[in-house]
Amino acid sequence: MRTKQDYINGLSKMKRNVYFDGQLIDRTDELQMDCLNTIGLTYDEAEKPENADLMTAVSHLTGERINRFTHIHQSTDDLHKKQDMTRMLCQKVGGCIQRCMGIDASNAIYNVSYEADKIKPGETSYHENFKKWLIRFQKEDLIGCCAQTDVKGDRMLRPFQQPNPGSYLRIKERLKDGIVVEGCKVHISEASVADEVLVTPTRALLKDDKDWAVSFAVPGDWEGLKQVVTIHNLRPREHFKRGVTQGATDSYMIFENCFVPWERVFLAGETMLGGAMALLFALFHRHSYSGCKPAIGDLILGTAALAAEANNIHKAEHVRAKLAELIMTTELGYAAGYTASDLGKPELYIPGHGFVPFGPGSFIPHSIYCNVGRCLTGEAVWREAEIVCDIAGGVPATFPHEKDFLNPDTGEQLLKYTKRSPKMSAEDQAQLWRMIGDSLCSASGGIAKVGGYHGGGSPIMEQIAITTQYDIESRKKLVRYIAGMSGGDREALSRNIPAKK
Repeated sequence: MRTKQDYINGLSKMKRNVYFDGQLIDRTDELQMDCLNTIGLTYDEAEKPENADLMTAVSHLTGERINRFTHIHQSTDDLHKKQDMTRMLCQKVGGCIQRCMGIDASNAIYNVSYEADKIKPGETSYHENFKKWLIRFQKEDLIGCCAQTDVKGDRMLRPFQQPNPGSYLRIKERLKDGIVVEGCKVHISEASVADEVLVTPTRALLKDDKDWAVSFAVPGDWEGLKQVVTIHNLRPREHFKRGVTQGATDSYMIFENCFVPWERVFLAGETMLGGAMALLFALFHRHSYSGCKPAIGDLILGTAALAAEANNIHKAEHVRAKLAELIMTTELGYAAGYTASDLGKPELYIPGHGFVPFGPGSFIPHSIYCNVGRCLTGEAVWREAEIVCDIAGGVPATFPHEKDFLNPDTGEQLLKYTKRSPKMSAEDQAQLWRMIGDSLCSASGGIAKVGGYHGGGSPIMEQIAITTQYDIESRKKLVRYIAGMSGGDREALSRNIPAKK
């Protein structure tokens, strides 16, 4: 396994193909350092002996100890530890850890590439291609991002119907030694600081969408790829430093006449499995959300509780009710993810067939509970912000700048009028209002909330997955039996939840 500095050194050697605000920048540009420091924690924490069980695993391919962020889940225990690792790290950085995309995409492709080779036995070697890529990914302890979301063009048209065929990334040409692709992937987290880019389809595909059923991996500085990045940094502080300064990036990834050799291709035209890969990455990513969102819920709860103390209203009944609401959302999200881990199997839910064996034996979290946890906590992001806003009041929105507290003409008076609670120093109260301002009133804070709502799939996508996969019919039979109606099913009373077809 490598160190944080090894990671940064590797980025510094990559070709420049990242654009920010009209300029071509280096991956280790100072603008990206907050993000690099955030991801760097995944290396720092893995080096600590006390974190070995949580942060590392043994590769099932090589038998070597690896960073868990490069691991393929081999048991329910692996799924539990991924969730707990994510919660622990997100607590430490105060937000998204920016590394879950690689592990979630790797697990999805690992399973789907195996199934794809079964369609035309002996004609493709997608799974072997991926395993070779994965061994290097693990040995070198690389950072991977997942380029899934396409620009999508006209939302009422399928990929093959789009006036611009690159609205969904597609195979433009098939050659003897590889494929040529074109298109644009958007909102791709950590792409500008990733070693490798894992590309997957973004939706279910039909026969005519064959050229859009494509998956591959290329380095972040690959020929034919350029990135336009947005960097989400908080306003710098010169004097009243934060305990942690979290950072993140997202990229538009433009592929134009981009050649990918066959050994880096994991899917090329198998439309049924293109849709399965899109859904399976989303499933693994929603499972990660049951680690990161509870961590963010922990931070929101602490923020709201401290704001109540600073305002000296912490004993008010309405504050207790709001804190309870935050706790319930946080722990229900975690519990759903934990249940998804515990019920994980080498199976995938296929509409019309129920849960069926899928992949070479690695573990997939239970889809119902992944989607329930993600939907519940994703829909809560605005309500949680409302609770903090309500308890904190208007101070974070209009709080004076740092230098006003250092100016001898205003500093002493500002501290005097900042203090509300006699049990908390004025300096600590000022730091709290600055932090809440970061969360509620900054560009980065707003971006984080939109990401919390849409990341891993908008709530409507989870609702579709839940209602199409859940056995609603057996529940109707339960009620028919209890009510004495025809068509009742007494045996349904003893079925597990959710009942399987």
